[in-house]
Amino acid sequence: MLVKNARIVNPWGESFGDVLIEHGKIKRVGKIHGYTGSEIIDLEGDFLLPGFIDVHIQGAGGADILDEDEEAVRIVSEACAGCGVTGFLATTVYKPGLENRHLEKALKGASKGLRGARFLGFHLEGPFISMEKRGMIQESSVCKPSVKILSEIIGRCGGWLRMMTVAPELEGSDEVIRLLVENNVIVSFGHSSADYEQTLKAIRMGVKHVTHFFNAMPPIHHRAPGPVLAILESNDVTVQIIPDGVHIHPSMLRFATKALGEERIILITDGVRSTGLPDGKYVYDGVEFISSEGAARYLNGMLIGTSAGMNELAKRFIRFTGMRLSTVAKVASYNPARLLGVEKHKGSIEEGKDADMVAIREDFSVRTTFIGGIPLEK
Repeated sequence: MLVKNARIVNPWGESFGDVLIEHGKIKRVGKIHGYTGSEIIDLEGDFLLPGFIDVHIQGAGGADILDEDEEAVRIVSEACAGCGVTGFLATTVYKPGLENRHLEKALKGASKGLRGARFLGFHLEGPFISMEKRGMIQESSVCKPSVKILSEIIGRCGGWLRMMTVAPELEGSDEVIRLLVENNVIVSFGHSSADYEQTLKAIRMGVKHVTHFFNAMPPIHHRAPGPVLAILESNDVTVQIIPDGVHIHPSMLRFATKALGEERIILITDGVRSTGLPDGKYVYDGVEFISSEGAARYLNGMLIGTSAGMNELAKRFIRFTGMRLSTVAKVASYNPARLLGVEKHKGSIEEGKDADMVAIREDFSVRTTFIGGIPLEK
């Protein structure tokens, strides 16, 4: 297949040209002449970016990973692709003492093949998180850190646990962090009441990532700097950011972008089942919520995530920060690929990499998402 006349956007800049795809891989990038195949897609000057990778999405298209239904992950996968996402971490919770069949169902659904974005593993928010900072997570999905429970979790995830959000101030968290690091699971700081010193200790132990920065953690105070300052000072720590202008005020988003630099930021949706669907009432884990203008809230007003797709959030990120489109290719594609250790195969439009790409128009609407070179029309 030849994708021609594209404004190719990579993490390092833009160019105009064509992309030749063979066997799901990018064969050549540049101005290509003499192509004789029948499969040609003319983008007519639209943007072509590396496919977005969402490391924090709970649901979309009317489904949630927490649903005990193997169709759920397939629905989320297709809804993700409609927003330009080509790979995702299925984000969910774990309920200690219960069967947690949603994990098994998600694995079965993914194993049968997904038409949309690729399943890249699980991200579990907890259960080893602060009860005070649990936010939208129900009490049944929170418990004290336990190596025994963690071993159960690792087993139920069938080798697909890629990330876990942990509150490092909790008693017993040190052992949990060590075991996760030993199992090559990304330990993400989040849903935590940790102070400055506790956060630095966790970072020294191997916590190198942060779940939805600023949200569900203490703010900066001039006599109690808290985790935010510790994270800002730690140059090898990457952070998730929800750039909707609601979870984080646009001015704070600009501040964070300048303070962290584009190398450390990873855009996420924190999407819920209402993503891609009309405004209205929906249910998460048995609790009703309202989706309105891209934000999802419980009836008491508590934010629980977004209903905006990654393409819309990328648009808002640029509007709020004034950054270039090439920065989007970095923070929404390359940086998450690097976090997951797949940057040799994904995250940029280069020869030899997977042909995971998204064609978007000037208004950031998705024209075509390519998954392994297969075009999925929006």
